[in-house]
Formats: sequence, structure tokens, C-alpha cells
Amino acid sequence: MSRVWEVPVRDSTRVRDARVAAQDAAARAGLDEDRTAEAALVATELATNLLKHADGGLILLDVVDRLPAGEDRIPMVQIVAIDHGPGMRDVRGALRDGYSTTSSLGAGLGTCRRVADDFDLHSTVGRGTVALARLGSRRRRGTVRPAGHGVRAGGVNIPLAGAEFSGDAWAWVRADHLTTLVLADGLGHGPEAARASTAAVEELRRVPDLPPAQVMRRLEGALRDTRGAAVAVAQLDASAGRLLFTGVGNIGARLRTGATWQPLLSRPGIVGAHRPATMPQHELPWGDDCLLVLHSDGLPSRWSPGPAAHSTALDPAVVAAVIVRDASSSARPVRDDTSVAVLSPSPPDHLP
Repeated sequence: MSRVWEVPVRDSTRVRDARVAAQDAAARAGLDEDRTAEAALVATELATNLLKHADGGLILLDVVDRLPAGEDRIPMVQIVAIDHGPGMRDVRGALRDGYSTTSSLGAGLGTCRRVADDFDLHSTVGRGTVALARLGSRRRRGTVRPAGHGVRAGGVNIPLAGAEFSGDAWAWVRADHLTTLVLADGLGHGPEAARASTAAVEELRRVPDLPPAQVMRRLEGALRDTRGAAVAVAQLDASAGRLLFTGVGNIGARLRTGATWQPLLSRPGIVGAHRPATMPQHELPWGDDCLLVLHSDGLPSRWSPGPAAHSTALDPAVVAAVIVRDASSSARPVRDDTSVAVLSPSPPDHLP
């Protein structure tokens, strides 16, 4: 099962907790000593910034996959810092090495960006900031983007009440010209719910080339000895400009085309327990102005897409984190295991 680390940062003692969580995540991802130290540095800096500039916030750590061309999936430590603070007026300045408005480690966001494989930042004055860093076993910048795969995916996963395991799981896979995204919400909470959602992710990885309706039929068998889960599967054939979607249960899905949002409907049921008699597969057009959001029911169904959800320049995981942040607050935290996964076109200068 996938471990998720949630560290609310409200005082200086939690900075150490963020650093230790980064070290634990690095061990799971198989990072060496040097990269583990860099992951700990990034987590420490981001947690320190939450205290100094936003009166606290949330650090999320997870192990996610990078899917470069011609290689197996690469585990990456993903560190996300989320706050409801005043936001940044000078984002470019904040990303320069050594930049600081207060005393800190002297590392700064610029150093975080330099040591990470992936780094992105979104800040809105009066709304808050989301910073993201991913670190793998070795630097992989400069990799040529695979032809026909002008798309990337990312997401965040927040366990209910700081639990060790989230009952939600998401993943993406590639096979030839196809990119498939899955989000599963295991019934209930805790380890047994996590076992169900993890089974869904693992089965998808075995059949990355099957269309969503057939994947869902495979999941029915794979989840039969679990509690079951709500599951949504979306598959993009970017070369054909076609998105296929199948969902069972209460996974939310919205497709943005230009400035217009369209809900994608799932059938009632529980995969592994009460599958619908029919499994319709929806086909929709996909272009460079599209973006897909999948989310579990921990996110309010009436969440409003903000400016970040209209951007294809931002890392999809940043878009996901902003959606969660804007649907919650310090006084109204997420009310369930909450995961959001985003599929978006890669900007022209993006190097996966």
C-alpha cells in the first residue's frame, strides 16, 4: 500500500517532522544518501517558509511515478507545501537563489528548484501559495520528450485526519501512444480501504493498453477480495485527439475545453462488489486547450475551478493542490480521504 505523509505545520517543532517524513519517503523511493539529504533540505525549507510567510500550512509527501520514454516508471519523492497565507507579490524574485525576506536556512526556493527534478510554484495575493518539488534517484532534466505523448499527469492525496494510509490512490500509465489515468477511492477509511485502491492501481499497471471499460472489468476481479472501491479510468490517445472515460461510484470528473467545463458521469456501484450491469465508455474530443480533473468525494462536488485550473503551464499536481486548497481552509479542512488527479497537455518547453 502507498504511504502518504501529511504534516500540518503550525509551529517550529513540525519542521523537524517534515524533514523526517522526507527522509522516510526517500527511503521508500530508493534515493541514495545525497538525494535523501536534498529531499530533507527541500522539505525543511518549504516547512520553514510556511511558518515565516503564511503563519503555517500543510506539507504533503508522497512517492509518485515519473514515466519517461523508453524506461520503466521511476519513483519520485513529491513534496507539496500548501498555505492560505498572503501570497507572493514577487514570485520571480522568490525563486532566485539566496532570496529571502526573513532569516532562514539561506537555501531559499531557488535552491529548492535547483536540486529538484521538478519544481513549480503558484501564488495568488490574498489566497495563498502552493509549492511543489519532486526528487528522484538522479537528476533527469534534459530528457527528450517522447513523441506522441504531449501530456502529463499529477495529483495530491490527503489522508483523513493525518492517517498513515489514505483510502484513495491514483496513478497513470503509458503504452505506445496511450496515456491512462486512474483514481480509486476504497470503501471506508484506513488500511483496508487503502488495500482496495492500491489493488486498482496495480491492476491498471498490468494492462496499460486496455481501454477503460475493459480495465474496469479487470478491476472487478482484482478487487473482489477487498472492500471494493469507486473507480474512474480515463485514457487519452493524444495523436487521435480522443479521450475515453468510464467511472463507477462517486468519483468526480470534469473536462475543461477552452473556458468550458463539462462533468463526466459515472455509473452507481462499487467495483469489486456491486458493478453496474452495463459499463458504458464515453468518448470525447481532446485538444491542447483541454484539462481533465478526477477527484474523490473528499472534495466538495461543487468546487469552483480557479485560474490555476485554466492553466496548462502549471504542473498538474500544483493544479490539483490549488483545487484542494481553494475548496478547504484552515478552519474547514478536508472531510474525508481526498485525492485529486489532473491530466493536462504538456507545455511546449516541458521536458518530462
